[in-house]
Amino acid sequence: MAHRTLIASHRGGSYLWPENSLMAFRETAKLTVDQVEFDVQLSADDECVVIHDPMLDRTTDARGPVRGRTLAELRRIRLRGAHGECVPTLAEVVRIYRGTPILLRVEIKADADRIHYPGIGPKVLDVLEAEGMLGQAAITSFQAPMVAAIRDTKRFGGTLIWLCAPQVWHDIGMDMAFATARACGASGIGIHHSLLHAGVLSAARAAGLSPGAWGLKDAADIRRVLDLGVDIFTSDDPVAALDMRGAPDGVAP
Repeated sequence: MAHRTLIASHRGGSYLWPENSLMAFRETAKLTVDQVEFDVQLSADDECVVIHDPMLDRTTDARGPVRGRTLAELRRIRLRGAHGECVPTLAEVVRIYRGTPILLRVEIKADADRIHYPGIGPKVLDVLEAEGMLGQAAITSFQAPMVAAIRDTKRFGGTLIWLCAPQVWHDIGMDMAFATARACGASGIGIHHSLLHAGVLSAARAAGLSPGAWGLKDAADIRRVLDLGVDIFTSDDPVAALDMRGAPDGVAP
C-alpha cells in the first residue's frame, strides 16, 4: 500500500453485531477503526433515529415505515438479534464516540420513495452540534442535492461525500460522476468496490476528489481495495479489515 487506507465500520459492523444497534456501536468503539458509519432517518415527530432502511420490516419486529412511528413508539419496537434493544437515536449513537478518535460517518437517508425528509439535514447538524461532535463527523448521501443542502447551510465545515450508486455510475459515466460530486460540494466520492480500479482512483484524485469504496463484505474484496490504495472503505467486518491492514488483534489496547 502506498498510503494508509482508512477503515470505517459499516453500520457498526453488521457481519459481527446487529446492524445499527447500540451493541454494535459499543463494540466498534473498542476497535482501532478510523470511522464508524451509520444511517439516519426521521421519526414521525422529527427525531433523528439510526436505522438503514426507511421500512422497519427487515431489521425489527415491526412493519411499516420508520416515518410512521413517533420516537416513543419506536422505543417499543425491538431490533432483531439485539437482546431487546430498540432503534437508537442519533444522539445516543454519537455519545458513544465522544472522547474517542473515531470519526462519525453519518449517512443521511431518504424515505421509501427516495424523497428527502423535510429538514433532516439541519436536524442532523443540530444533534451533532448539541453533542459537541459537529467537528468529529463526515456527512454522506447518495443524493447530491442533500450534499449540496448541507454545504449551503454554511454550518458544516467537515468532509462531505457523495455516494454514487452503481446504476448512476453506469448511466452518467465516470467523468460526469466526478463533476456531480464536485458540483454539490463534496470533497470525496464513494464508489462501489466492484467499479474501482487504478485508473478510476487516479482520475478521481486528478479531479480533486478523495476516492472511497463501499459494499465490501468478503476478504478478497477487502484485500483488493487495500492493494489498490483506496483512501477509505466501509466494511461490515471491521475486525477482518483491520487484521488485513496490519492490526493483528484489531482491538485497541
